[in-house]
Amino acid sequence: MFPHEEKLIRERLGREPNEVEWAMLEVMWSEHASYKSSRPWLKLLPTENEHVILGPGEDAGIVKFDDETWIVVGIESHNHPSAVEPYGGAATGVGGIVRDILCMGARPIALLDPIRFGPLEKERNRYLFEYVVKGIADYGNRIGVPTVGGETEFDESLDNYTLVNVACVGVMKPEHLVHSYVTEPGLKLILVGNRTGRDGIHGVTFASEELGENAEEEDRSAVQIPDPFTEKLLIEATLEAVYTGKVKALKDLGGGGLTCAASEMAGKKGFGAVVYADRVPLREPGMTPTEVMISESQERMLFAVSEADIDVLGGIFEKYGLEWTVVGDVIEEPRFIVYWKGEKVADLPVELLADVPTIEWEMEPYKAEKPVETPEVSFEKAFDLVWSSPNVLGKRWVWQQYDHEVQGRTVLKPGRDAAVLKLNDEYGLAFVADGNPNHSHLNPYHGAMGAVAEVVRNLVGIGAEPLALVDNLNFASPERPQVYWSFAETVKGLADAAKAFGLAYVSGNVSFYNEVVDRPIKPTPVVAGLGKVKLEEIPEMGLSGGLLIGVVGITKAELGGSELFARLGVEGGFAPRVNLDEEKANAEGILGAIKNGLVRAVHDVSRGGIAVALAEMALSGNTGFTADLSKVPTETSNPIEVAFSESHSRYIVTFPEENLDKLKTMFRHFRVIGKAGGSDAVFYWHGRELLRKPPEELRAIHESLPKLLGEEK
Repeated sequence: MFPHEEKLIRERLGREPNEVEWAMLEVMWSEHASYKSSRPWLKLLPTENEHVILGPGEDAGIVKFDDETWIVVGIESHNHPSAVEPYGGAATGVGGIVRDILCMGARPIALLDPIRFGPLEKERNRYLFEYVVKGIADYGNRIGVPTVGGETEFDESLDNYTLVNVACVGVMKPEHLVHSYVTEPGLKLILVGNRTGRDGIHGVTFASEELGENAEEEDRSAVQIPDPFTEKLLIEATLEAVYTGKVKALKDLGGGGLTCAASEMAGKKGFGAVVYADRVPLREPGMTPTEVMISESQERMLFAVSEADIDVLGGIFEKYGLEWTVVGDVIEEPRFIVYWKGEKVADLPVELLADVPTIEWEMEPYKAEKPVETPEVSFEKAFDLVWSSPNVLGKRWVWQQYDHEVQGRTVLKPGRDAAVLKLNDEYGLAFVADGNPNHSHLNPYHGAMGAVAEVVRNLVGIGAEPLALVDNLNFASPERPQVYWSFAETVKGLADAAKAFGLAYVSGNVSFYNEVVDRPIKPTPVVAGLGKVKLEEIPEMGLSGGLLIGVVGITKAELGGSELFARLGVEGGFAPRVNLDEEKANAEGILGAIKNGLVRAVHDVSRGGIAVALAEMALSGNTGFTADLSKVPTETSNPIEVAFSESHSRYIVTFPEENLDKLKTMFRHFRVIGKAGGSDAVFYWHGRELLRKPPEELRAIHESLPKLLGEEK
């Protein structure tokens, strides 16, 4: 908390807060809980369209899938905790986002995990990577919620640090909606689930400052302890309670613990609460009221219920072996009062906890883009560098540890452009997350637009109509003028791109102060998208012999922030620009081509460019191809730029020759560049062979991530 804020609190309260009150205020006024630096900018984001039932403002957003089914979606970051204690930090990140979905009245059905680490050459980064994956796997597998996709990236700027973002979707019937706020006084507050311990105390305050040199020793107590078995019981008991129709409001205990949950639940519509902190079941002896009120122990839910319904709901919790206690009351007066063993230990106006003034930091634009020449490098060397990059390698090692089949809904599994979950006999829900910090570092505005564009491409590439977005914005300290400028530019880019597609953000998360000892991370917006797809129309991704290969969209010499430049150590260049009209037209064209059965396989072009996209399609179909890159619609005559540019609005499609004339009429830029089939993957330039590789050689490299981790000799 800043000195001017402490002064403001004293003025508004008219006295000096006591120890318990200061602790609660410090938690609620932290960046992580209050969004005080980001709120002014987040107002720019579109939050409504015809699919949105509930936009930002509660624990998760709600999107209409059809008349009987609503989709609940949210995204969270658990960066600091995972950097300090990767297993527990990542596991409790999963637990928290699952409860956010649950407390709207929905059954969680799937997770995505966009995760990022420093270079794998260093042992500490390998340790963080392995244990983050293990934490996500163990927790998700044990609660029976499948992790069906995500992304895994490695970058120097994350050395000794990690970004762990987790998105979750759930399904619900409209009549089961429960809000996170009360609309009447006189209700009882019931705490259900795990006992409260000293873990996670000051978790949100710790997440609202940079990590120091000795974070691993100093900050471990701020990381919560995961208990997936209790969470599984909590999921079932909560849903059974919700289905009785007797739950008036529901909130999970995440950041800020009981203080945050009870004050937000009561205060949102102007009511207050009395909390009897000494009634809270404790895990450890000798805990103080301060510790009880701000502990972030996991697997706890707060229910608001009528007094008459306590026994019925208590019976449900007992059936699942969960401890439950009436810990407070909702009162008419908008105050937040805490008692401890009969003594009043805190008494604050509820809006002092909930209504935190915003801060607008100083801004300073920076220029990272500059013209650079594409280096002279042989095609083979360029391909080998990019294809063997840890960012391009297959991530099977990651997702094989996740039970992505549990619940039996997973139609499209990890490794495709988006995951698909079956929701009924006809339709599935597509779910994907994307971000490109290298593009965002060069140009935060276009990097953010590009993340939205890539989400749209990934959805339409599997035949899904995009419905809605959520965003997770990972940045360094907002007190740095260049960081705060890049944040504002990012939000503008996210807003402009979403508006162009008619999409809305229904939920999101902002994570600032992601830096270790004065090393800020690159701006890293992550965008996740939902789509609706007809199950029988999902195209393939793999090549099939005899089909023609076409490229949709125009390729420019846009290698700034590309995988090739990163591998060659080239700094600068210009981030790819998003042409919203072209991006929209191509997305609509692809959806039309899929619906009308004109294309057999579709894959979007992004990281690594056309060369990587073609090689991935060859592996997926287990066949070779011939492709003449000089036929690609392009503005450059350099084969390296054509192959490895990361220009937006591009797709690769395969189709039988009789559909060619129809396809040509559907796109402004469309060319046939080759044919699928044969025993090798062959790239040509004006008929001259550039590279020939058998698919098994491509596969051996693509599957070599375990070797980098030292798991295979």
